Order: sequence, then structure tokens, then C-alpha cells
Amino acid sequence: MNDRIESIRHADGVVELHMTRADKMNALDPAMFDALIEAGERLRDAPDVRAVVLTGRGKAFCAGLDMKSFERMGEGAASSVIGEGAASTDIMVRTHGIANAAQQVAMVWRQVPVPVIAAVHGVAFGGGFQVALGADVRLVAPDTKMSVMEIKWGLVPDMGGIVLMRELARDDVVRELTFTGRIFSGEEALALGFATRLAADPLAEALAMAHGIAQKSPDAIRAGKRLLNAAMAAGAAELLLAESLEQKALIGSPNQTEAVRANVERRTPRFSDVQPAG
Repeated sequence: MNDRIESIRHADGVVELHMTRADKMNALDPAMFDALIEAGERLRDAPDVRAVVLTGRGKAFCAGLDMKSFERMGEGAASSVIGEGAASTDIMVRTHGIANAAQQVAMVWRQVPVPVIAAVHGVAFGGGFQVALGADVRLVAPDTKMSVMEIKWGLVPDMGGIVLMRELARDDVVRELTFTGRIFSGEEALALGFATRLAADPLAEALAMAHGIAQKSPDAIRAGKRLLNAAMAAGAAELLLAESLEQKALIGSPNQTEAVRANVERRTPRFSDVQPAG
């Protein structure tokens, strides 16, 4: 990672990630694109991480794409509007599986195998809104301002926003926000389905949630996230079989038996880190 992201590691496996471009409301410049992708991909392969909290320093979560990138668009630099770095690749190139590099900034949080909780405050506009949507859970301050703002610049959401919004809100709601670009509050985001719940102090509540998750069996938490990720695309038969496969692997495993013993003995469980595959 570079100076755009600060990572704080807690003893119980909780990781805090802070976007640190506070003077620019954590706007997405080339270095921020690269840092977010790198942070997510490192966490994706870390067996001892139990939960992740993603937030922004200063008065905003993320204000969206950096103004200099829009200036490059105005100059006709359509093939490299993000600037130097990973996300400057031609957007038609699938650099990360089914996604391009810009889409990976939001989609990578679904690939992190543990819960990712976004603590959202201030503003989450455009690309910043899409980064928040990539998290599993969004704790949002009531006065947060949010927007699918791409239409303001003659664009469409293209950082995974269409995929992610359709999971959370009605089709007509997604269409209205995409067509108008209007700004809505955290309170409205809750009503629409984009906020998991409101929080006066999103970071404090996100950390409390993350530490609570860290006390659960990491094998079961990861299995649950795999199933929930699959649920959006899988048919009923495929998903029922996936449930059975995950449960079969969990039953009798060390962390599952420890969960049972700890509950029976009324003590705090002592879970081991997830073993790497293969």
C-alpha cells in the first residue's frame, strides 16, 4: 500500500483501513485506486484476518473521482482518464477476472473472504458511493450525503455500481438515482436499502461489530460469506448444494467443535486461524 491508505491491525484479527487523502475528501486519484486494490487483494489472501472496517479520514468517506480526472475527460483523454497506475488501463480490458481495474476498486471487497464493514460519513459520491456498496455492511451517519453522481459528468456508474445497486434497492429506485444524480441523505439511504443501519458514530459502531465478528468461528464466517456471494447469481438447486457442501466441511472441524465446547462450558472460544487451501 502507499500513503493513500492507513492500515491498523488489532490483536483479534480486525483490520481498520482508512483512506487518508482528507484534504481532498478522499477523492479517487490514481494512487487511491491502486492503494484500495492492493489493500483488498492483500486482505484476500490473509488467513489471520477476521473482519475489516473501511472508512475515510477527515470529513468524508469518499467524494468520488478526483477533479483532475474529469479535466482529462474534458480534454478527450477517454482511454486513460484515471491517469497513471493500475486503473489507467483501457476499461475494456478485464484485468481482474470479470472486472476491469476501476471496477476492482469496489468489487475487491466482495473477494475479501471475511466481512467488510464500511463506516460512511460526510459524503459518498459517485465512485465513493460504489466503493461503499462493495462492502458487506454499511453503517452510515444520518447526515451523510450520497449520490450516483456520474450523470452529472455525462457518464454511467462503471465501478460495479449497477451490479451492486441491484442487490440492495428496487429497480425503479436504481433507475431514478442513476438518471437524476440527485443527492440523498443517510436517512434516505436506509429507507432505500443502501445503508444497513444508521449510526451517530459509524466508525465506533463498525469497530464494535467487527470485534464481535472476530469472536465467531472464522471458518463459519468465511463459509457464510461465500454462500452469500453465491446467492446473487446461483439458482436454487446450485445454492442448496453449496449450503450442504459448506456445512459438511464445517461439521466436526476444529473451530466448529471449539464453538460447541465454548458454549457448553460458558467460556470465550479460542479459535485458530483459517488454514490455507491446499
